Order: sequence, then structure tokens, then C-alpha cells
Amino acid sequence: MVNAVYLHIPFCDYICHYCDFNKVFMQGQPVNDYLTHMDLEMKHTLEKFPTDRIETIFVGGGTPTALNEEQLERFLKDVQNRFGPYLCDSVEFSMEANPGSVTPEKLRIMKAYGVNRLSIGAQAFQDSLLNKLGRGHSVAEIGEIVRMAKKEGFVNLSLDLMFGLPDQTIPQFSESIAKAIDLGITHISSYSLQVEKKTVFYNKWRKGELPLPTEEAEADMYEMLITRLEKAGLLQYEISNFAKPGYESKHNITYWKNNEYYGIGAGAHSYIDGVRRANAGPLKQYMTKIDESGFPYMDDNVLTENERMEEEMFMGLRMKEGVSKKTFQKKFNHSIEDVFSEQINKLVQNQLIQDTGTHIALTEQGFFLGNEVFQEFLAI
Repeated sequence: MVNAVYLHIPFCDYICHYCDFNKVFMQGQPVNDYLTHMDLEMKHTLEKFPTDRIETIFVGGGTPTALNEEQLERFLKDVQNRFGPYLCDSVEFSMEANPGSVTPEKLRIMKAYGVNRLSIGAQAFQDSLLNKLGRGHSVAEIGEIVRMAKKEGFVNLSLDLMFGLPDQTIPQFSESIAKAIDLGITHISSYSLQVEKKTVFYNKWRKGELPLPTEEAEADMYEMLITRLEKAGLLQYEISNFAKPGYESKHNITYWKNNEYYGIGAGAHSYIDGVRRANAGPLKQYMTKIDESGFPYMDDNVLTENERMEEEMFMGLRMKEGVSKKTFQKKFNHSIEDVFSEQINKLVQNQLIQDTGTHIALTEQGFFLGNEVFQEFLAI
């Protein structure tokens, strides 16, 4: 049974230089037509794949807060109409929010329709770095969105921070950590820059025009991040995520525990009944496919049991608690040791993972070499 929903709003006022998510410039786009088709996809999805309980909703993008007040209210009303009957009392309803595109009225609309968690795209606390990233906001606007959100009654606030950025120094990242902590938020997602194809940064990197920090400097930033956030009461519960106790992202834990979820919107992905599906990305194609068949699917990937077991490991190992032996046995009717004894023995010997008795988990060293660990569990 599916208990989580991801909804994708692809519109942006600015295109960040590092972003390879499905997105389009807001100006001149058929926003209302797109929202109509999202509503149809929600309707058809629930008819084809019914549920009786929704525990998490996450609205991402793009920039969901690029919608104007009228569009935002219409969208959230559609979400409540479709999924409202299934929401549990403790539902986590998250929405990405960008500094500079949020108003008190937008926050009031979100609050009125059940949004109770904001994921704020800060990324850095230096205007020079924000300009290099192509962000459309200033450092001052980061503080302003947090202030407005708290005033409107939002308590569960997450902030995104990036490290390993072009020309970023360790003192600059230290300053960003300090300023994020000072805002009194409950969650931080912090990840190193990945240079992806079809981005401005990728084109610069190919030309040798992207001055990135060394691997050693990036590792120092990550180590500093873990230490400083732990002292501030934001405990690491996943490779890139830190929270005050009780404020961990329930929606993202759905992904890391390899549980199923709906994916609604252009370019969204879903995982239902052991099948991973990818929606069409271009807006016109997305809407045309819904008009023709009711669904925007481009690819259906039916996972084999081996693929599901591999995913259980390399997703679950991202979490500090690791992969539950009991859950693995229940899902696959095999023990982790039966399937992955060779990999586990090798990685334990190399001090990259540990057997806690109930879980297989990364060691402290393993957190710094996660990709090497995950690679071991592919192609069994």
C-alpha cells in the first residue's frame, strides 16, 4: 500500500546553474493548464492504485513558490480534494520554498491547506556564492523567509546548504553553518555539489572554467558540518541530513527505506507494486499523454527481486541506523547474510560497515566513502 506522495511543480523564476531537475522558466508557461492535468493525474492514479492512508506529502520542483497566490491556492485545494480523505492525523506535508518568492499570503495559504513543513532552498550565506549558483535571492532574504514562516506558525523548517561550490572556501562554509544554526531551524539538508550534464556548471567544467575545491577541502567541509551540527543539537540521521530529535524528514525516509510512493507531475517518478515509472518531462508531452491515456508514463521498470534487494541495501545504508535485518527478511524471505555475506564480510573487514545485531550500518569512516560501499551491493 502506498503511503507517500511526491508532487512536482516545474516552474522557476530563475534557472540555477547546477540544477538538472525537470524545470522551465515560469514566464509564458501554461500554468493553469498544467495544474488541471496534475489534478487529472491525481484522480486517475488513485483510481488505478488506491490507498487508505497517506502519511507524507512532498511538493518539490522547480520552485513551487513561484506559483502566484491564486495558482498556489488552486493547486493545494486540488491536493486536499484528492488526498485529503486519506491523510493520517500525523501527516507530514512538506513544500519547497525559495527565499524571494514567498510572501506572508502564500504562507497563510499553505497553512490553511495543511502544509506543516517548509524546505527552504538557502544553499549558501554569501551573496557572491549565490550569484555564482544562479540563485535569485540574497542572504538577507533567507533570514526574512524564516522570520515570516515562524510568524505564520511554521515550526518544522528545513534548510538546504551546499558545499564543494566553485571558489567556496572552508571559512565561507563555516560561516554558512553558523548562520543556519542561528536561524533556529529544526532540520538541515547539506550535500556537496554534483556537476550534472545539461547544466551551466557542466558546460563550464568541460571548458576548465569551474574552479572547484579539492577533494580534501570538501572532506574537511563535510567533517566540520557533522561536528558543528551535532553540537547544535542537529543530529545526523542520513548521509546528508541532520535534524533535531523528532524532526527527521518522514518523506525522505520513505525513499531510503525503499518503500513505495506516488509521483505526480511532469518528470516525476513513482514506485508502485514493484514497478518504477517515469513521467514525461516536457510540459506539452506530459499533458498530451494524460489527455490520450489518463497517465503520463514514459517508462515502466518492473524490478527483479535481485534489483529490489540491491536497492534495499544501497538506499537503506544512507541512513545512520542502516538496513534492518528483520525488515529485509520480511520483505524478501531471505536474510541479509544469506544474500550479501561476501560483501558484508569484505566491508566489515575494511571498517566501512558494521553489524549492530539488528542492522547493517555504515561506520564513521563509511559515511565519507558511501559511494564505494553502495557499489559493492550492485549486480549481485
